[in-house]
Amino acid sequence: MTSLPRSLLGAAVTLVIAFAATPLLAAERCAPETVDGTDYVICGVAPGKDDLRLFWKRADGAPYRYLPDIADAVRAAGKTLAFAVNAGMYHEDFSPIGLYVENGQELRPAATIKPPAVSGPVPNFYKAPNGVFYLDDKGAGIVPTETYVQQTHKVRLATQSGPMLVIDGKINPIFIVGSTDRTRRSGVGVCEDGMVRIAVSDDAVNFHDFARLFRDHLQCRNALFLDGGGGTGLYDAGMGRSDASWHGGYGPVFGVVE
Repeated sequence: MTSLPRSLLGAAVTLVIAFAATPLLAAERCAPETVDGTDYVICGVAPGKDDLRLFWKRADGAPYRYLPDIADAVRAAGKTLAFAVNAGMYHEDFSPIGLYVENGQELRPAATIKPPAVSGPVPNFYKAPNGVFYLDDKGAGIVPTETYVQQTHKVRLATQSGPMLVIDGKINPIFIVGSTDRTRRSGVGVCEDGMVRIAVSDDAVNFHDFARLFRDHLQCRNALFLDGGGGTGLYDAGMGRSDASWHGGYGPVFGVVE
């Protein structure tokens, strides 16, 4: 067997390492997982290390609406959009329902009003407890909205949604085991290792099973539902994903920028 010159051997080793590292790095961002027979994509964010942002409006004040348009804007600024997901529910004009803080500026106040009178089920946003995901200098947190509005410290970003899935390590008691209310869902959790994990289901799942994903599989002590059905969406160029909303676009969007 003929041996390679040292220079070529070193180059070969470097190339192998580079190829080996690529899928590992991608897996640290977003990766498919099957849990209890349900397919998900799980994305991880390290607060303080990863550049997690919220996106809503373009420079001209119009909502982005489409995930590839956010990627284009990030690219125009010389960066890359690692991944993006819907960050909560929104009105028909794509404005956030409830609290929205971007780059330390509160662009929408917290919604603390009672749910509107409807003949059918209470809209998910108003199911108790409603909650807030936020990011500040100390890291990430998820708390009931009533708790958040009593806080005085400044946050870098925040989004409000509902209902909370996991509350101080316990599944929200309003969820029904074996419920037939099944659809695609997305949510965000703050986990015991300090990581933020975002889950998007590719299969229909009920609230109780979705909450168990965060508490038992992802080890998140607190987790918040973001959206479901046609509002569920993921952008990840490495996975070939660029989901479109059935509602004609998205409102607030989480994105990790590199």
